[in-house]
Amino acid sequence: MKKKILIVDDSALMRRVLCDIINSDSRFEVSDMAKDGAEGFKMIVSHSYDAVVLDVYMPKMTGLEMLKEMQKSNVNANVMMASTTTGEGARETIEALELGAIDFVKKPENVADAKHDEFKNSFLDTLYAVTLAKPHHVVMPRRSASTAKGSTFTARYDVNFHNKPGDITKAIKNAPNKVAAKTEAKSDARGGKAYALVKELPPRSGKKIVAIASSTGGPRALQEVIPKLPKNLKAPVLLVQHMPKGFTKSLAERLTSLGQIPVTEAVDKEVIKEGHVYIAQGGLHMNADPAAGNSYTIRYSDEPSREGVKPCANYMYESLMNSKYDEIVCVVMTGMGADGTAGILELKKKKNVRVIAQSEETCTVYGMPRAIVQSGVVNELVPLEEIADHIIKNVGVY
Repeated sequence: MKKKILIVDDSALMRRVLCDIINSDSRFEVSDMAKDGAEGFKMIVSHSYDAVVLDVYMPKMTGLEMLKEMQKSNVNANVMMASTTTGEGARETIEALELGAIDFVKKPENVADAKHDEFKNSFLDTLYAVTLAKPHHVVMPRRSASTAKGSTFTARYDVNFHNKPGDITKAIKNAPNKVAAKTEAKSDARGGKAYALVKELPPRSGKKIVAIASSTGGPRALQEVIPKLPKNLKAPVLLVQHMPKGFTKSLAERLTSLGQIPVTEAVDKEVIKEGHVYIAQGGLHMNADPAAGNSYTIRYSDEPSREGVKPCANYMYESLMNSKYDEIVCVVMTGMGADGTAGILELKKKKNVRVIAQSEETCTVYGMPRAIVQSGVVNELVPLEEIADHIIKNVGVY
């Protein structure tokens, strides 16, 4: 059965272009289109969709306003944003991800660019990942009495649906089961082949570095990890989050504002320092190169996409193979595909590696963690909310 898609965009031309792209793929069909957030909101209340493609800037109700109204009203949907890369557009995209959007695509500068295969393939791959995401990724706030009555939306947009039983999707409780890190063997939750976990390693001393890979659902999940790391962390942190160029700087700024540890978009040739998080720039591959003394610097490379992504975490991990770090703490978080697994397996041939994977129950998309778990090299399989504690435990603080 084809997955049903709702398009919400104020441009009639863009709605038609996106509709043609989606309907060209046998996995999907566009079942409805809306010209603004208010109209789109009414549609997701009365219909069920596998994914919603949502524009940011629209009259009457913007994409952000629609997401906020969804939270207030406990309406749940798998949303993919169509975003611009202007400074304000990038910041609003990060906010949209915080509000529950699962992923986003960079909207082309003009309609002609939207018809190119590069955009089409990226759009469809991202859309498919969004349709696979678990609905519990949105943490709904507790509804107040006024919110329960829908007074805000009804007053502003003249939409009265709150007294219709069954119209509002009930919030799914976010109560994942914790996964024991010392488990030696587990069965795949979807009935697949059983896989083995490496027993938890004893602590190692020496110089360490943390290398994190994340993708679909990552920007929101990272807010449960990075802000919990202290500024006196006894290791640098390299982070590859799959994002196009123009968005990673805004993500870094947002993560910095939420915690104590500084987070920046990594700059080519800058020295890597402890107690600092370096996010790979979108559109380039990030590597760690040895420099004078025992220091290391960021190096960007421009190889083609790998695993269908750029930046690719495999390059980051493989660049640490000949480093002088005594241990590399590899963290694999929510995301579609298998990026990170090949790089970690290569890295493990030469270095002491400790692998932390996010548990399936807390992933938006259990793809990248599944791949590394099934490779048999995971030491600690933990829920999202415990990842930061495991990082701190393994590298220490000053």
